[in-house]
Amino acid sequence: MAKIVPFRGIVYNPERVESLASVATPPYDVITPREQLAFYERHPWNIIRLILGKTFEKDTPQDNRHTRSADFFNVWLSEGILVQDPSPAFYLTSIDFSVQSRKITRWGLISLVALEPFEKGVVLPHEKTFSRVKSERLELMKSCHANYSPIFSLYSDAEQMVVNALRQSCTEKSPDMKFVDTFGHLHRLWRVMDVAVHQRISDFMKDKSIFIADGHHRYETALNYRQWIADRTPGFSPEHPANFIMMYLCGMEDPGLVILPAHRMVKAISSEKMDSFITAAEACFDISRFSMGSEIGPGTVMEKWDSLLNPGNSHTRIGVVTRNLPQGYLFSLKPGVMQRMFGNEMSERMLELDVTVLTRLILMELLGLNHSQLDDESIMSYSSKTDVALEAVRTGDCDAAFILNSTRIDQVKRIAEAGEIMPRKSTYFYPKVITGQVLNRLTEN
Repeated sequence: MAKIVPFRGIVYNPERVESLASVATPPYDVITPREQLAFYERHPWNIIRLILGKTFEKDTPQDNRHTRSADFFNVWLSEGILVQDPSPAFYLTSIDFSVQSRKITRWGLISLVALEPFEKGVVLPHEKTFSRVKSERLELMKSCHANYSPIFSLYSDAEQMVVNALRQSCTEKSPDMKFVDTFGHLHRLWRVMDVAVHQRISDFMKDKSIFIADGHHRYETALNYRQWIADRTPGFSPEHPANFIMMYLCGMEDPGLVILPAHRMVKAISSEKMDSFITAAEACFDISRFSMGSEIGPGTVMEKWDSLLNPGNSHTRIGVVTRNLPQGYLFSLKPGVMQRMFGNEMSERMLELDVTVLTRLILMELLGLNHSQLDDESIMSYSSKTDVALEAVRTGDCDAAFILNSTRIDQVKRIAEAGEIMPRKSTYFYPKVITGQVLNRLTEN
């Protein structure tokens, strides 16, 4: 049973912060070092100081990016920069954005959700996580005792009852927050205080499974944090705030739900493997070659690769560019290869995923990478932008780039419901849920 409850969110005080545009950021895990610095310089109260603080050589266990985050958080609360809402609310949000010149609106609900171990089947993951990231996030939670960013999660609601009920309760009300972020996306937020609406939505969600879209590391960290708190809290109760986590909930059927591909950029491939890679791959793929010159020029790169991959085709196609060869390659998987090679290891659901073909067949089998290397962020990097991935090869920042189609939402649902786990970064839900609209304290005071 999923337990969805309203809460007294912590928000920026509009009397102190005129526009959230100056203090909000994307989630920590998609912020580059250059963007981090820019957010620092944008405003002295920018939330970057909480979610992704600077590190210094003189850092100690007593004075580091996590302890400084806690200090900022507590000072901002004491000085009224951040304030806690007086009454519990559900927070209805909308984001207006564009993808390939198409204007889109996505609706979401920010609420608290009771933590559940994955094995209970209430909250379901779909991706593997990075061990180092979870340990780093746990240290932040231990210092700050707060959720700074909502986890992006999904639920099934074909009739869109939840969003319609929330929107109806706000029909005569202007947004409580409205701003345009760094990327030109328009954000709006309404507080929904109606207890009857709270109950209706909580009752509706009781029988739903919740699928984590983005934030697996933070969810697993929250489970570890709860255990850490329970071990140190006599009489730890089911209602302790550490039993809940802040989530942004979006209906799977929402027309604004968009998944972009997560292209791979790979380093540390041996010269021997690189030299023999294409020839070795011919046993598993039909391979087409094409020039990387004028055929793929500025402004046309996305269209060219989209045409090659043909995302409407269910047959696995993967684009490949390597540093030692001047050509681009389109790999089309030969029938029966995955079933023959890995049918005893994984289900048909997993075998059909493009990211499984890439991870298990290409990266591990053909290029010889092991699980430890796949977990190493200095070797594996990701981008949803085709031109970024190709530029990384051109400049020598990586040895090879692999261009993928997006994982479909029906695939995400099937994998999660079956209790299976996709390779890391199998999905890129776009846009990310912004950080800075609502925060949540995990202490009882």
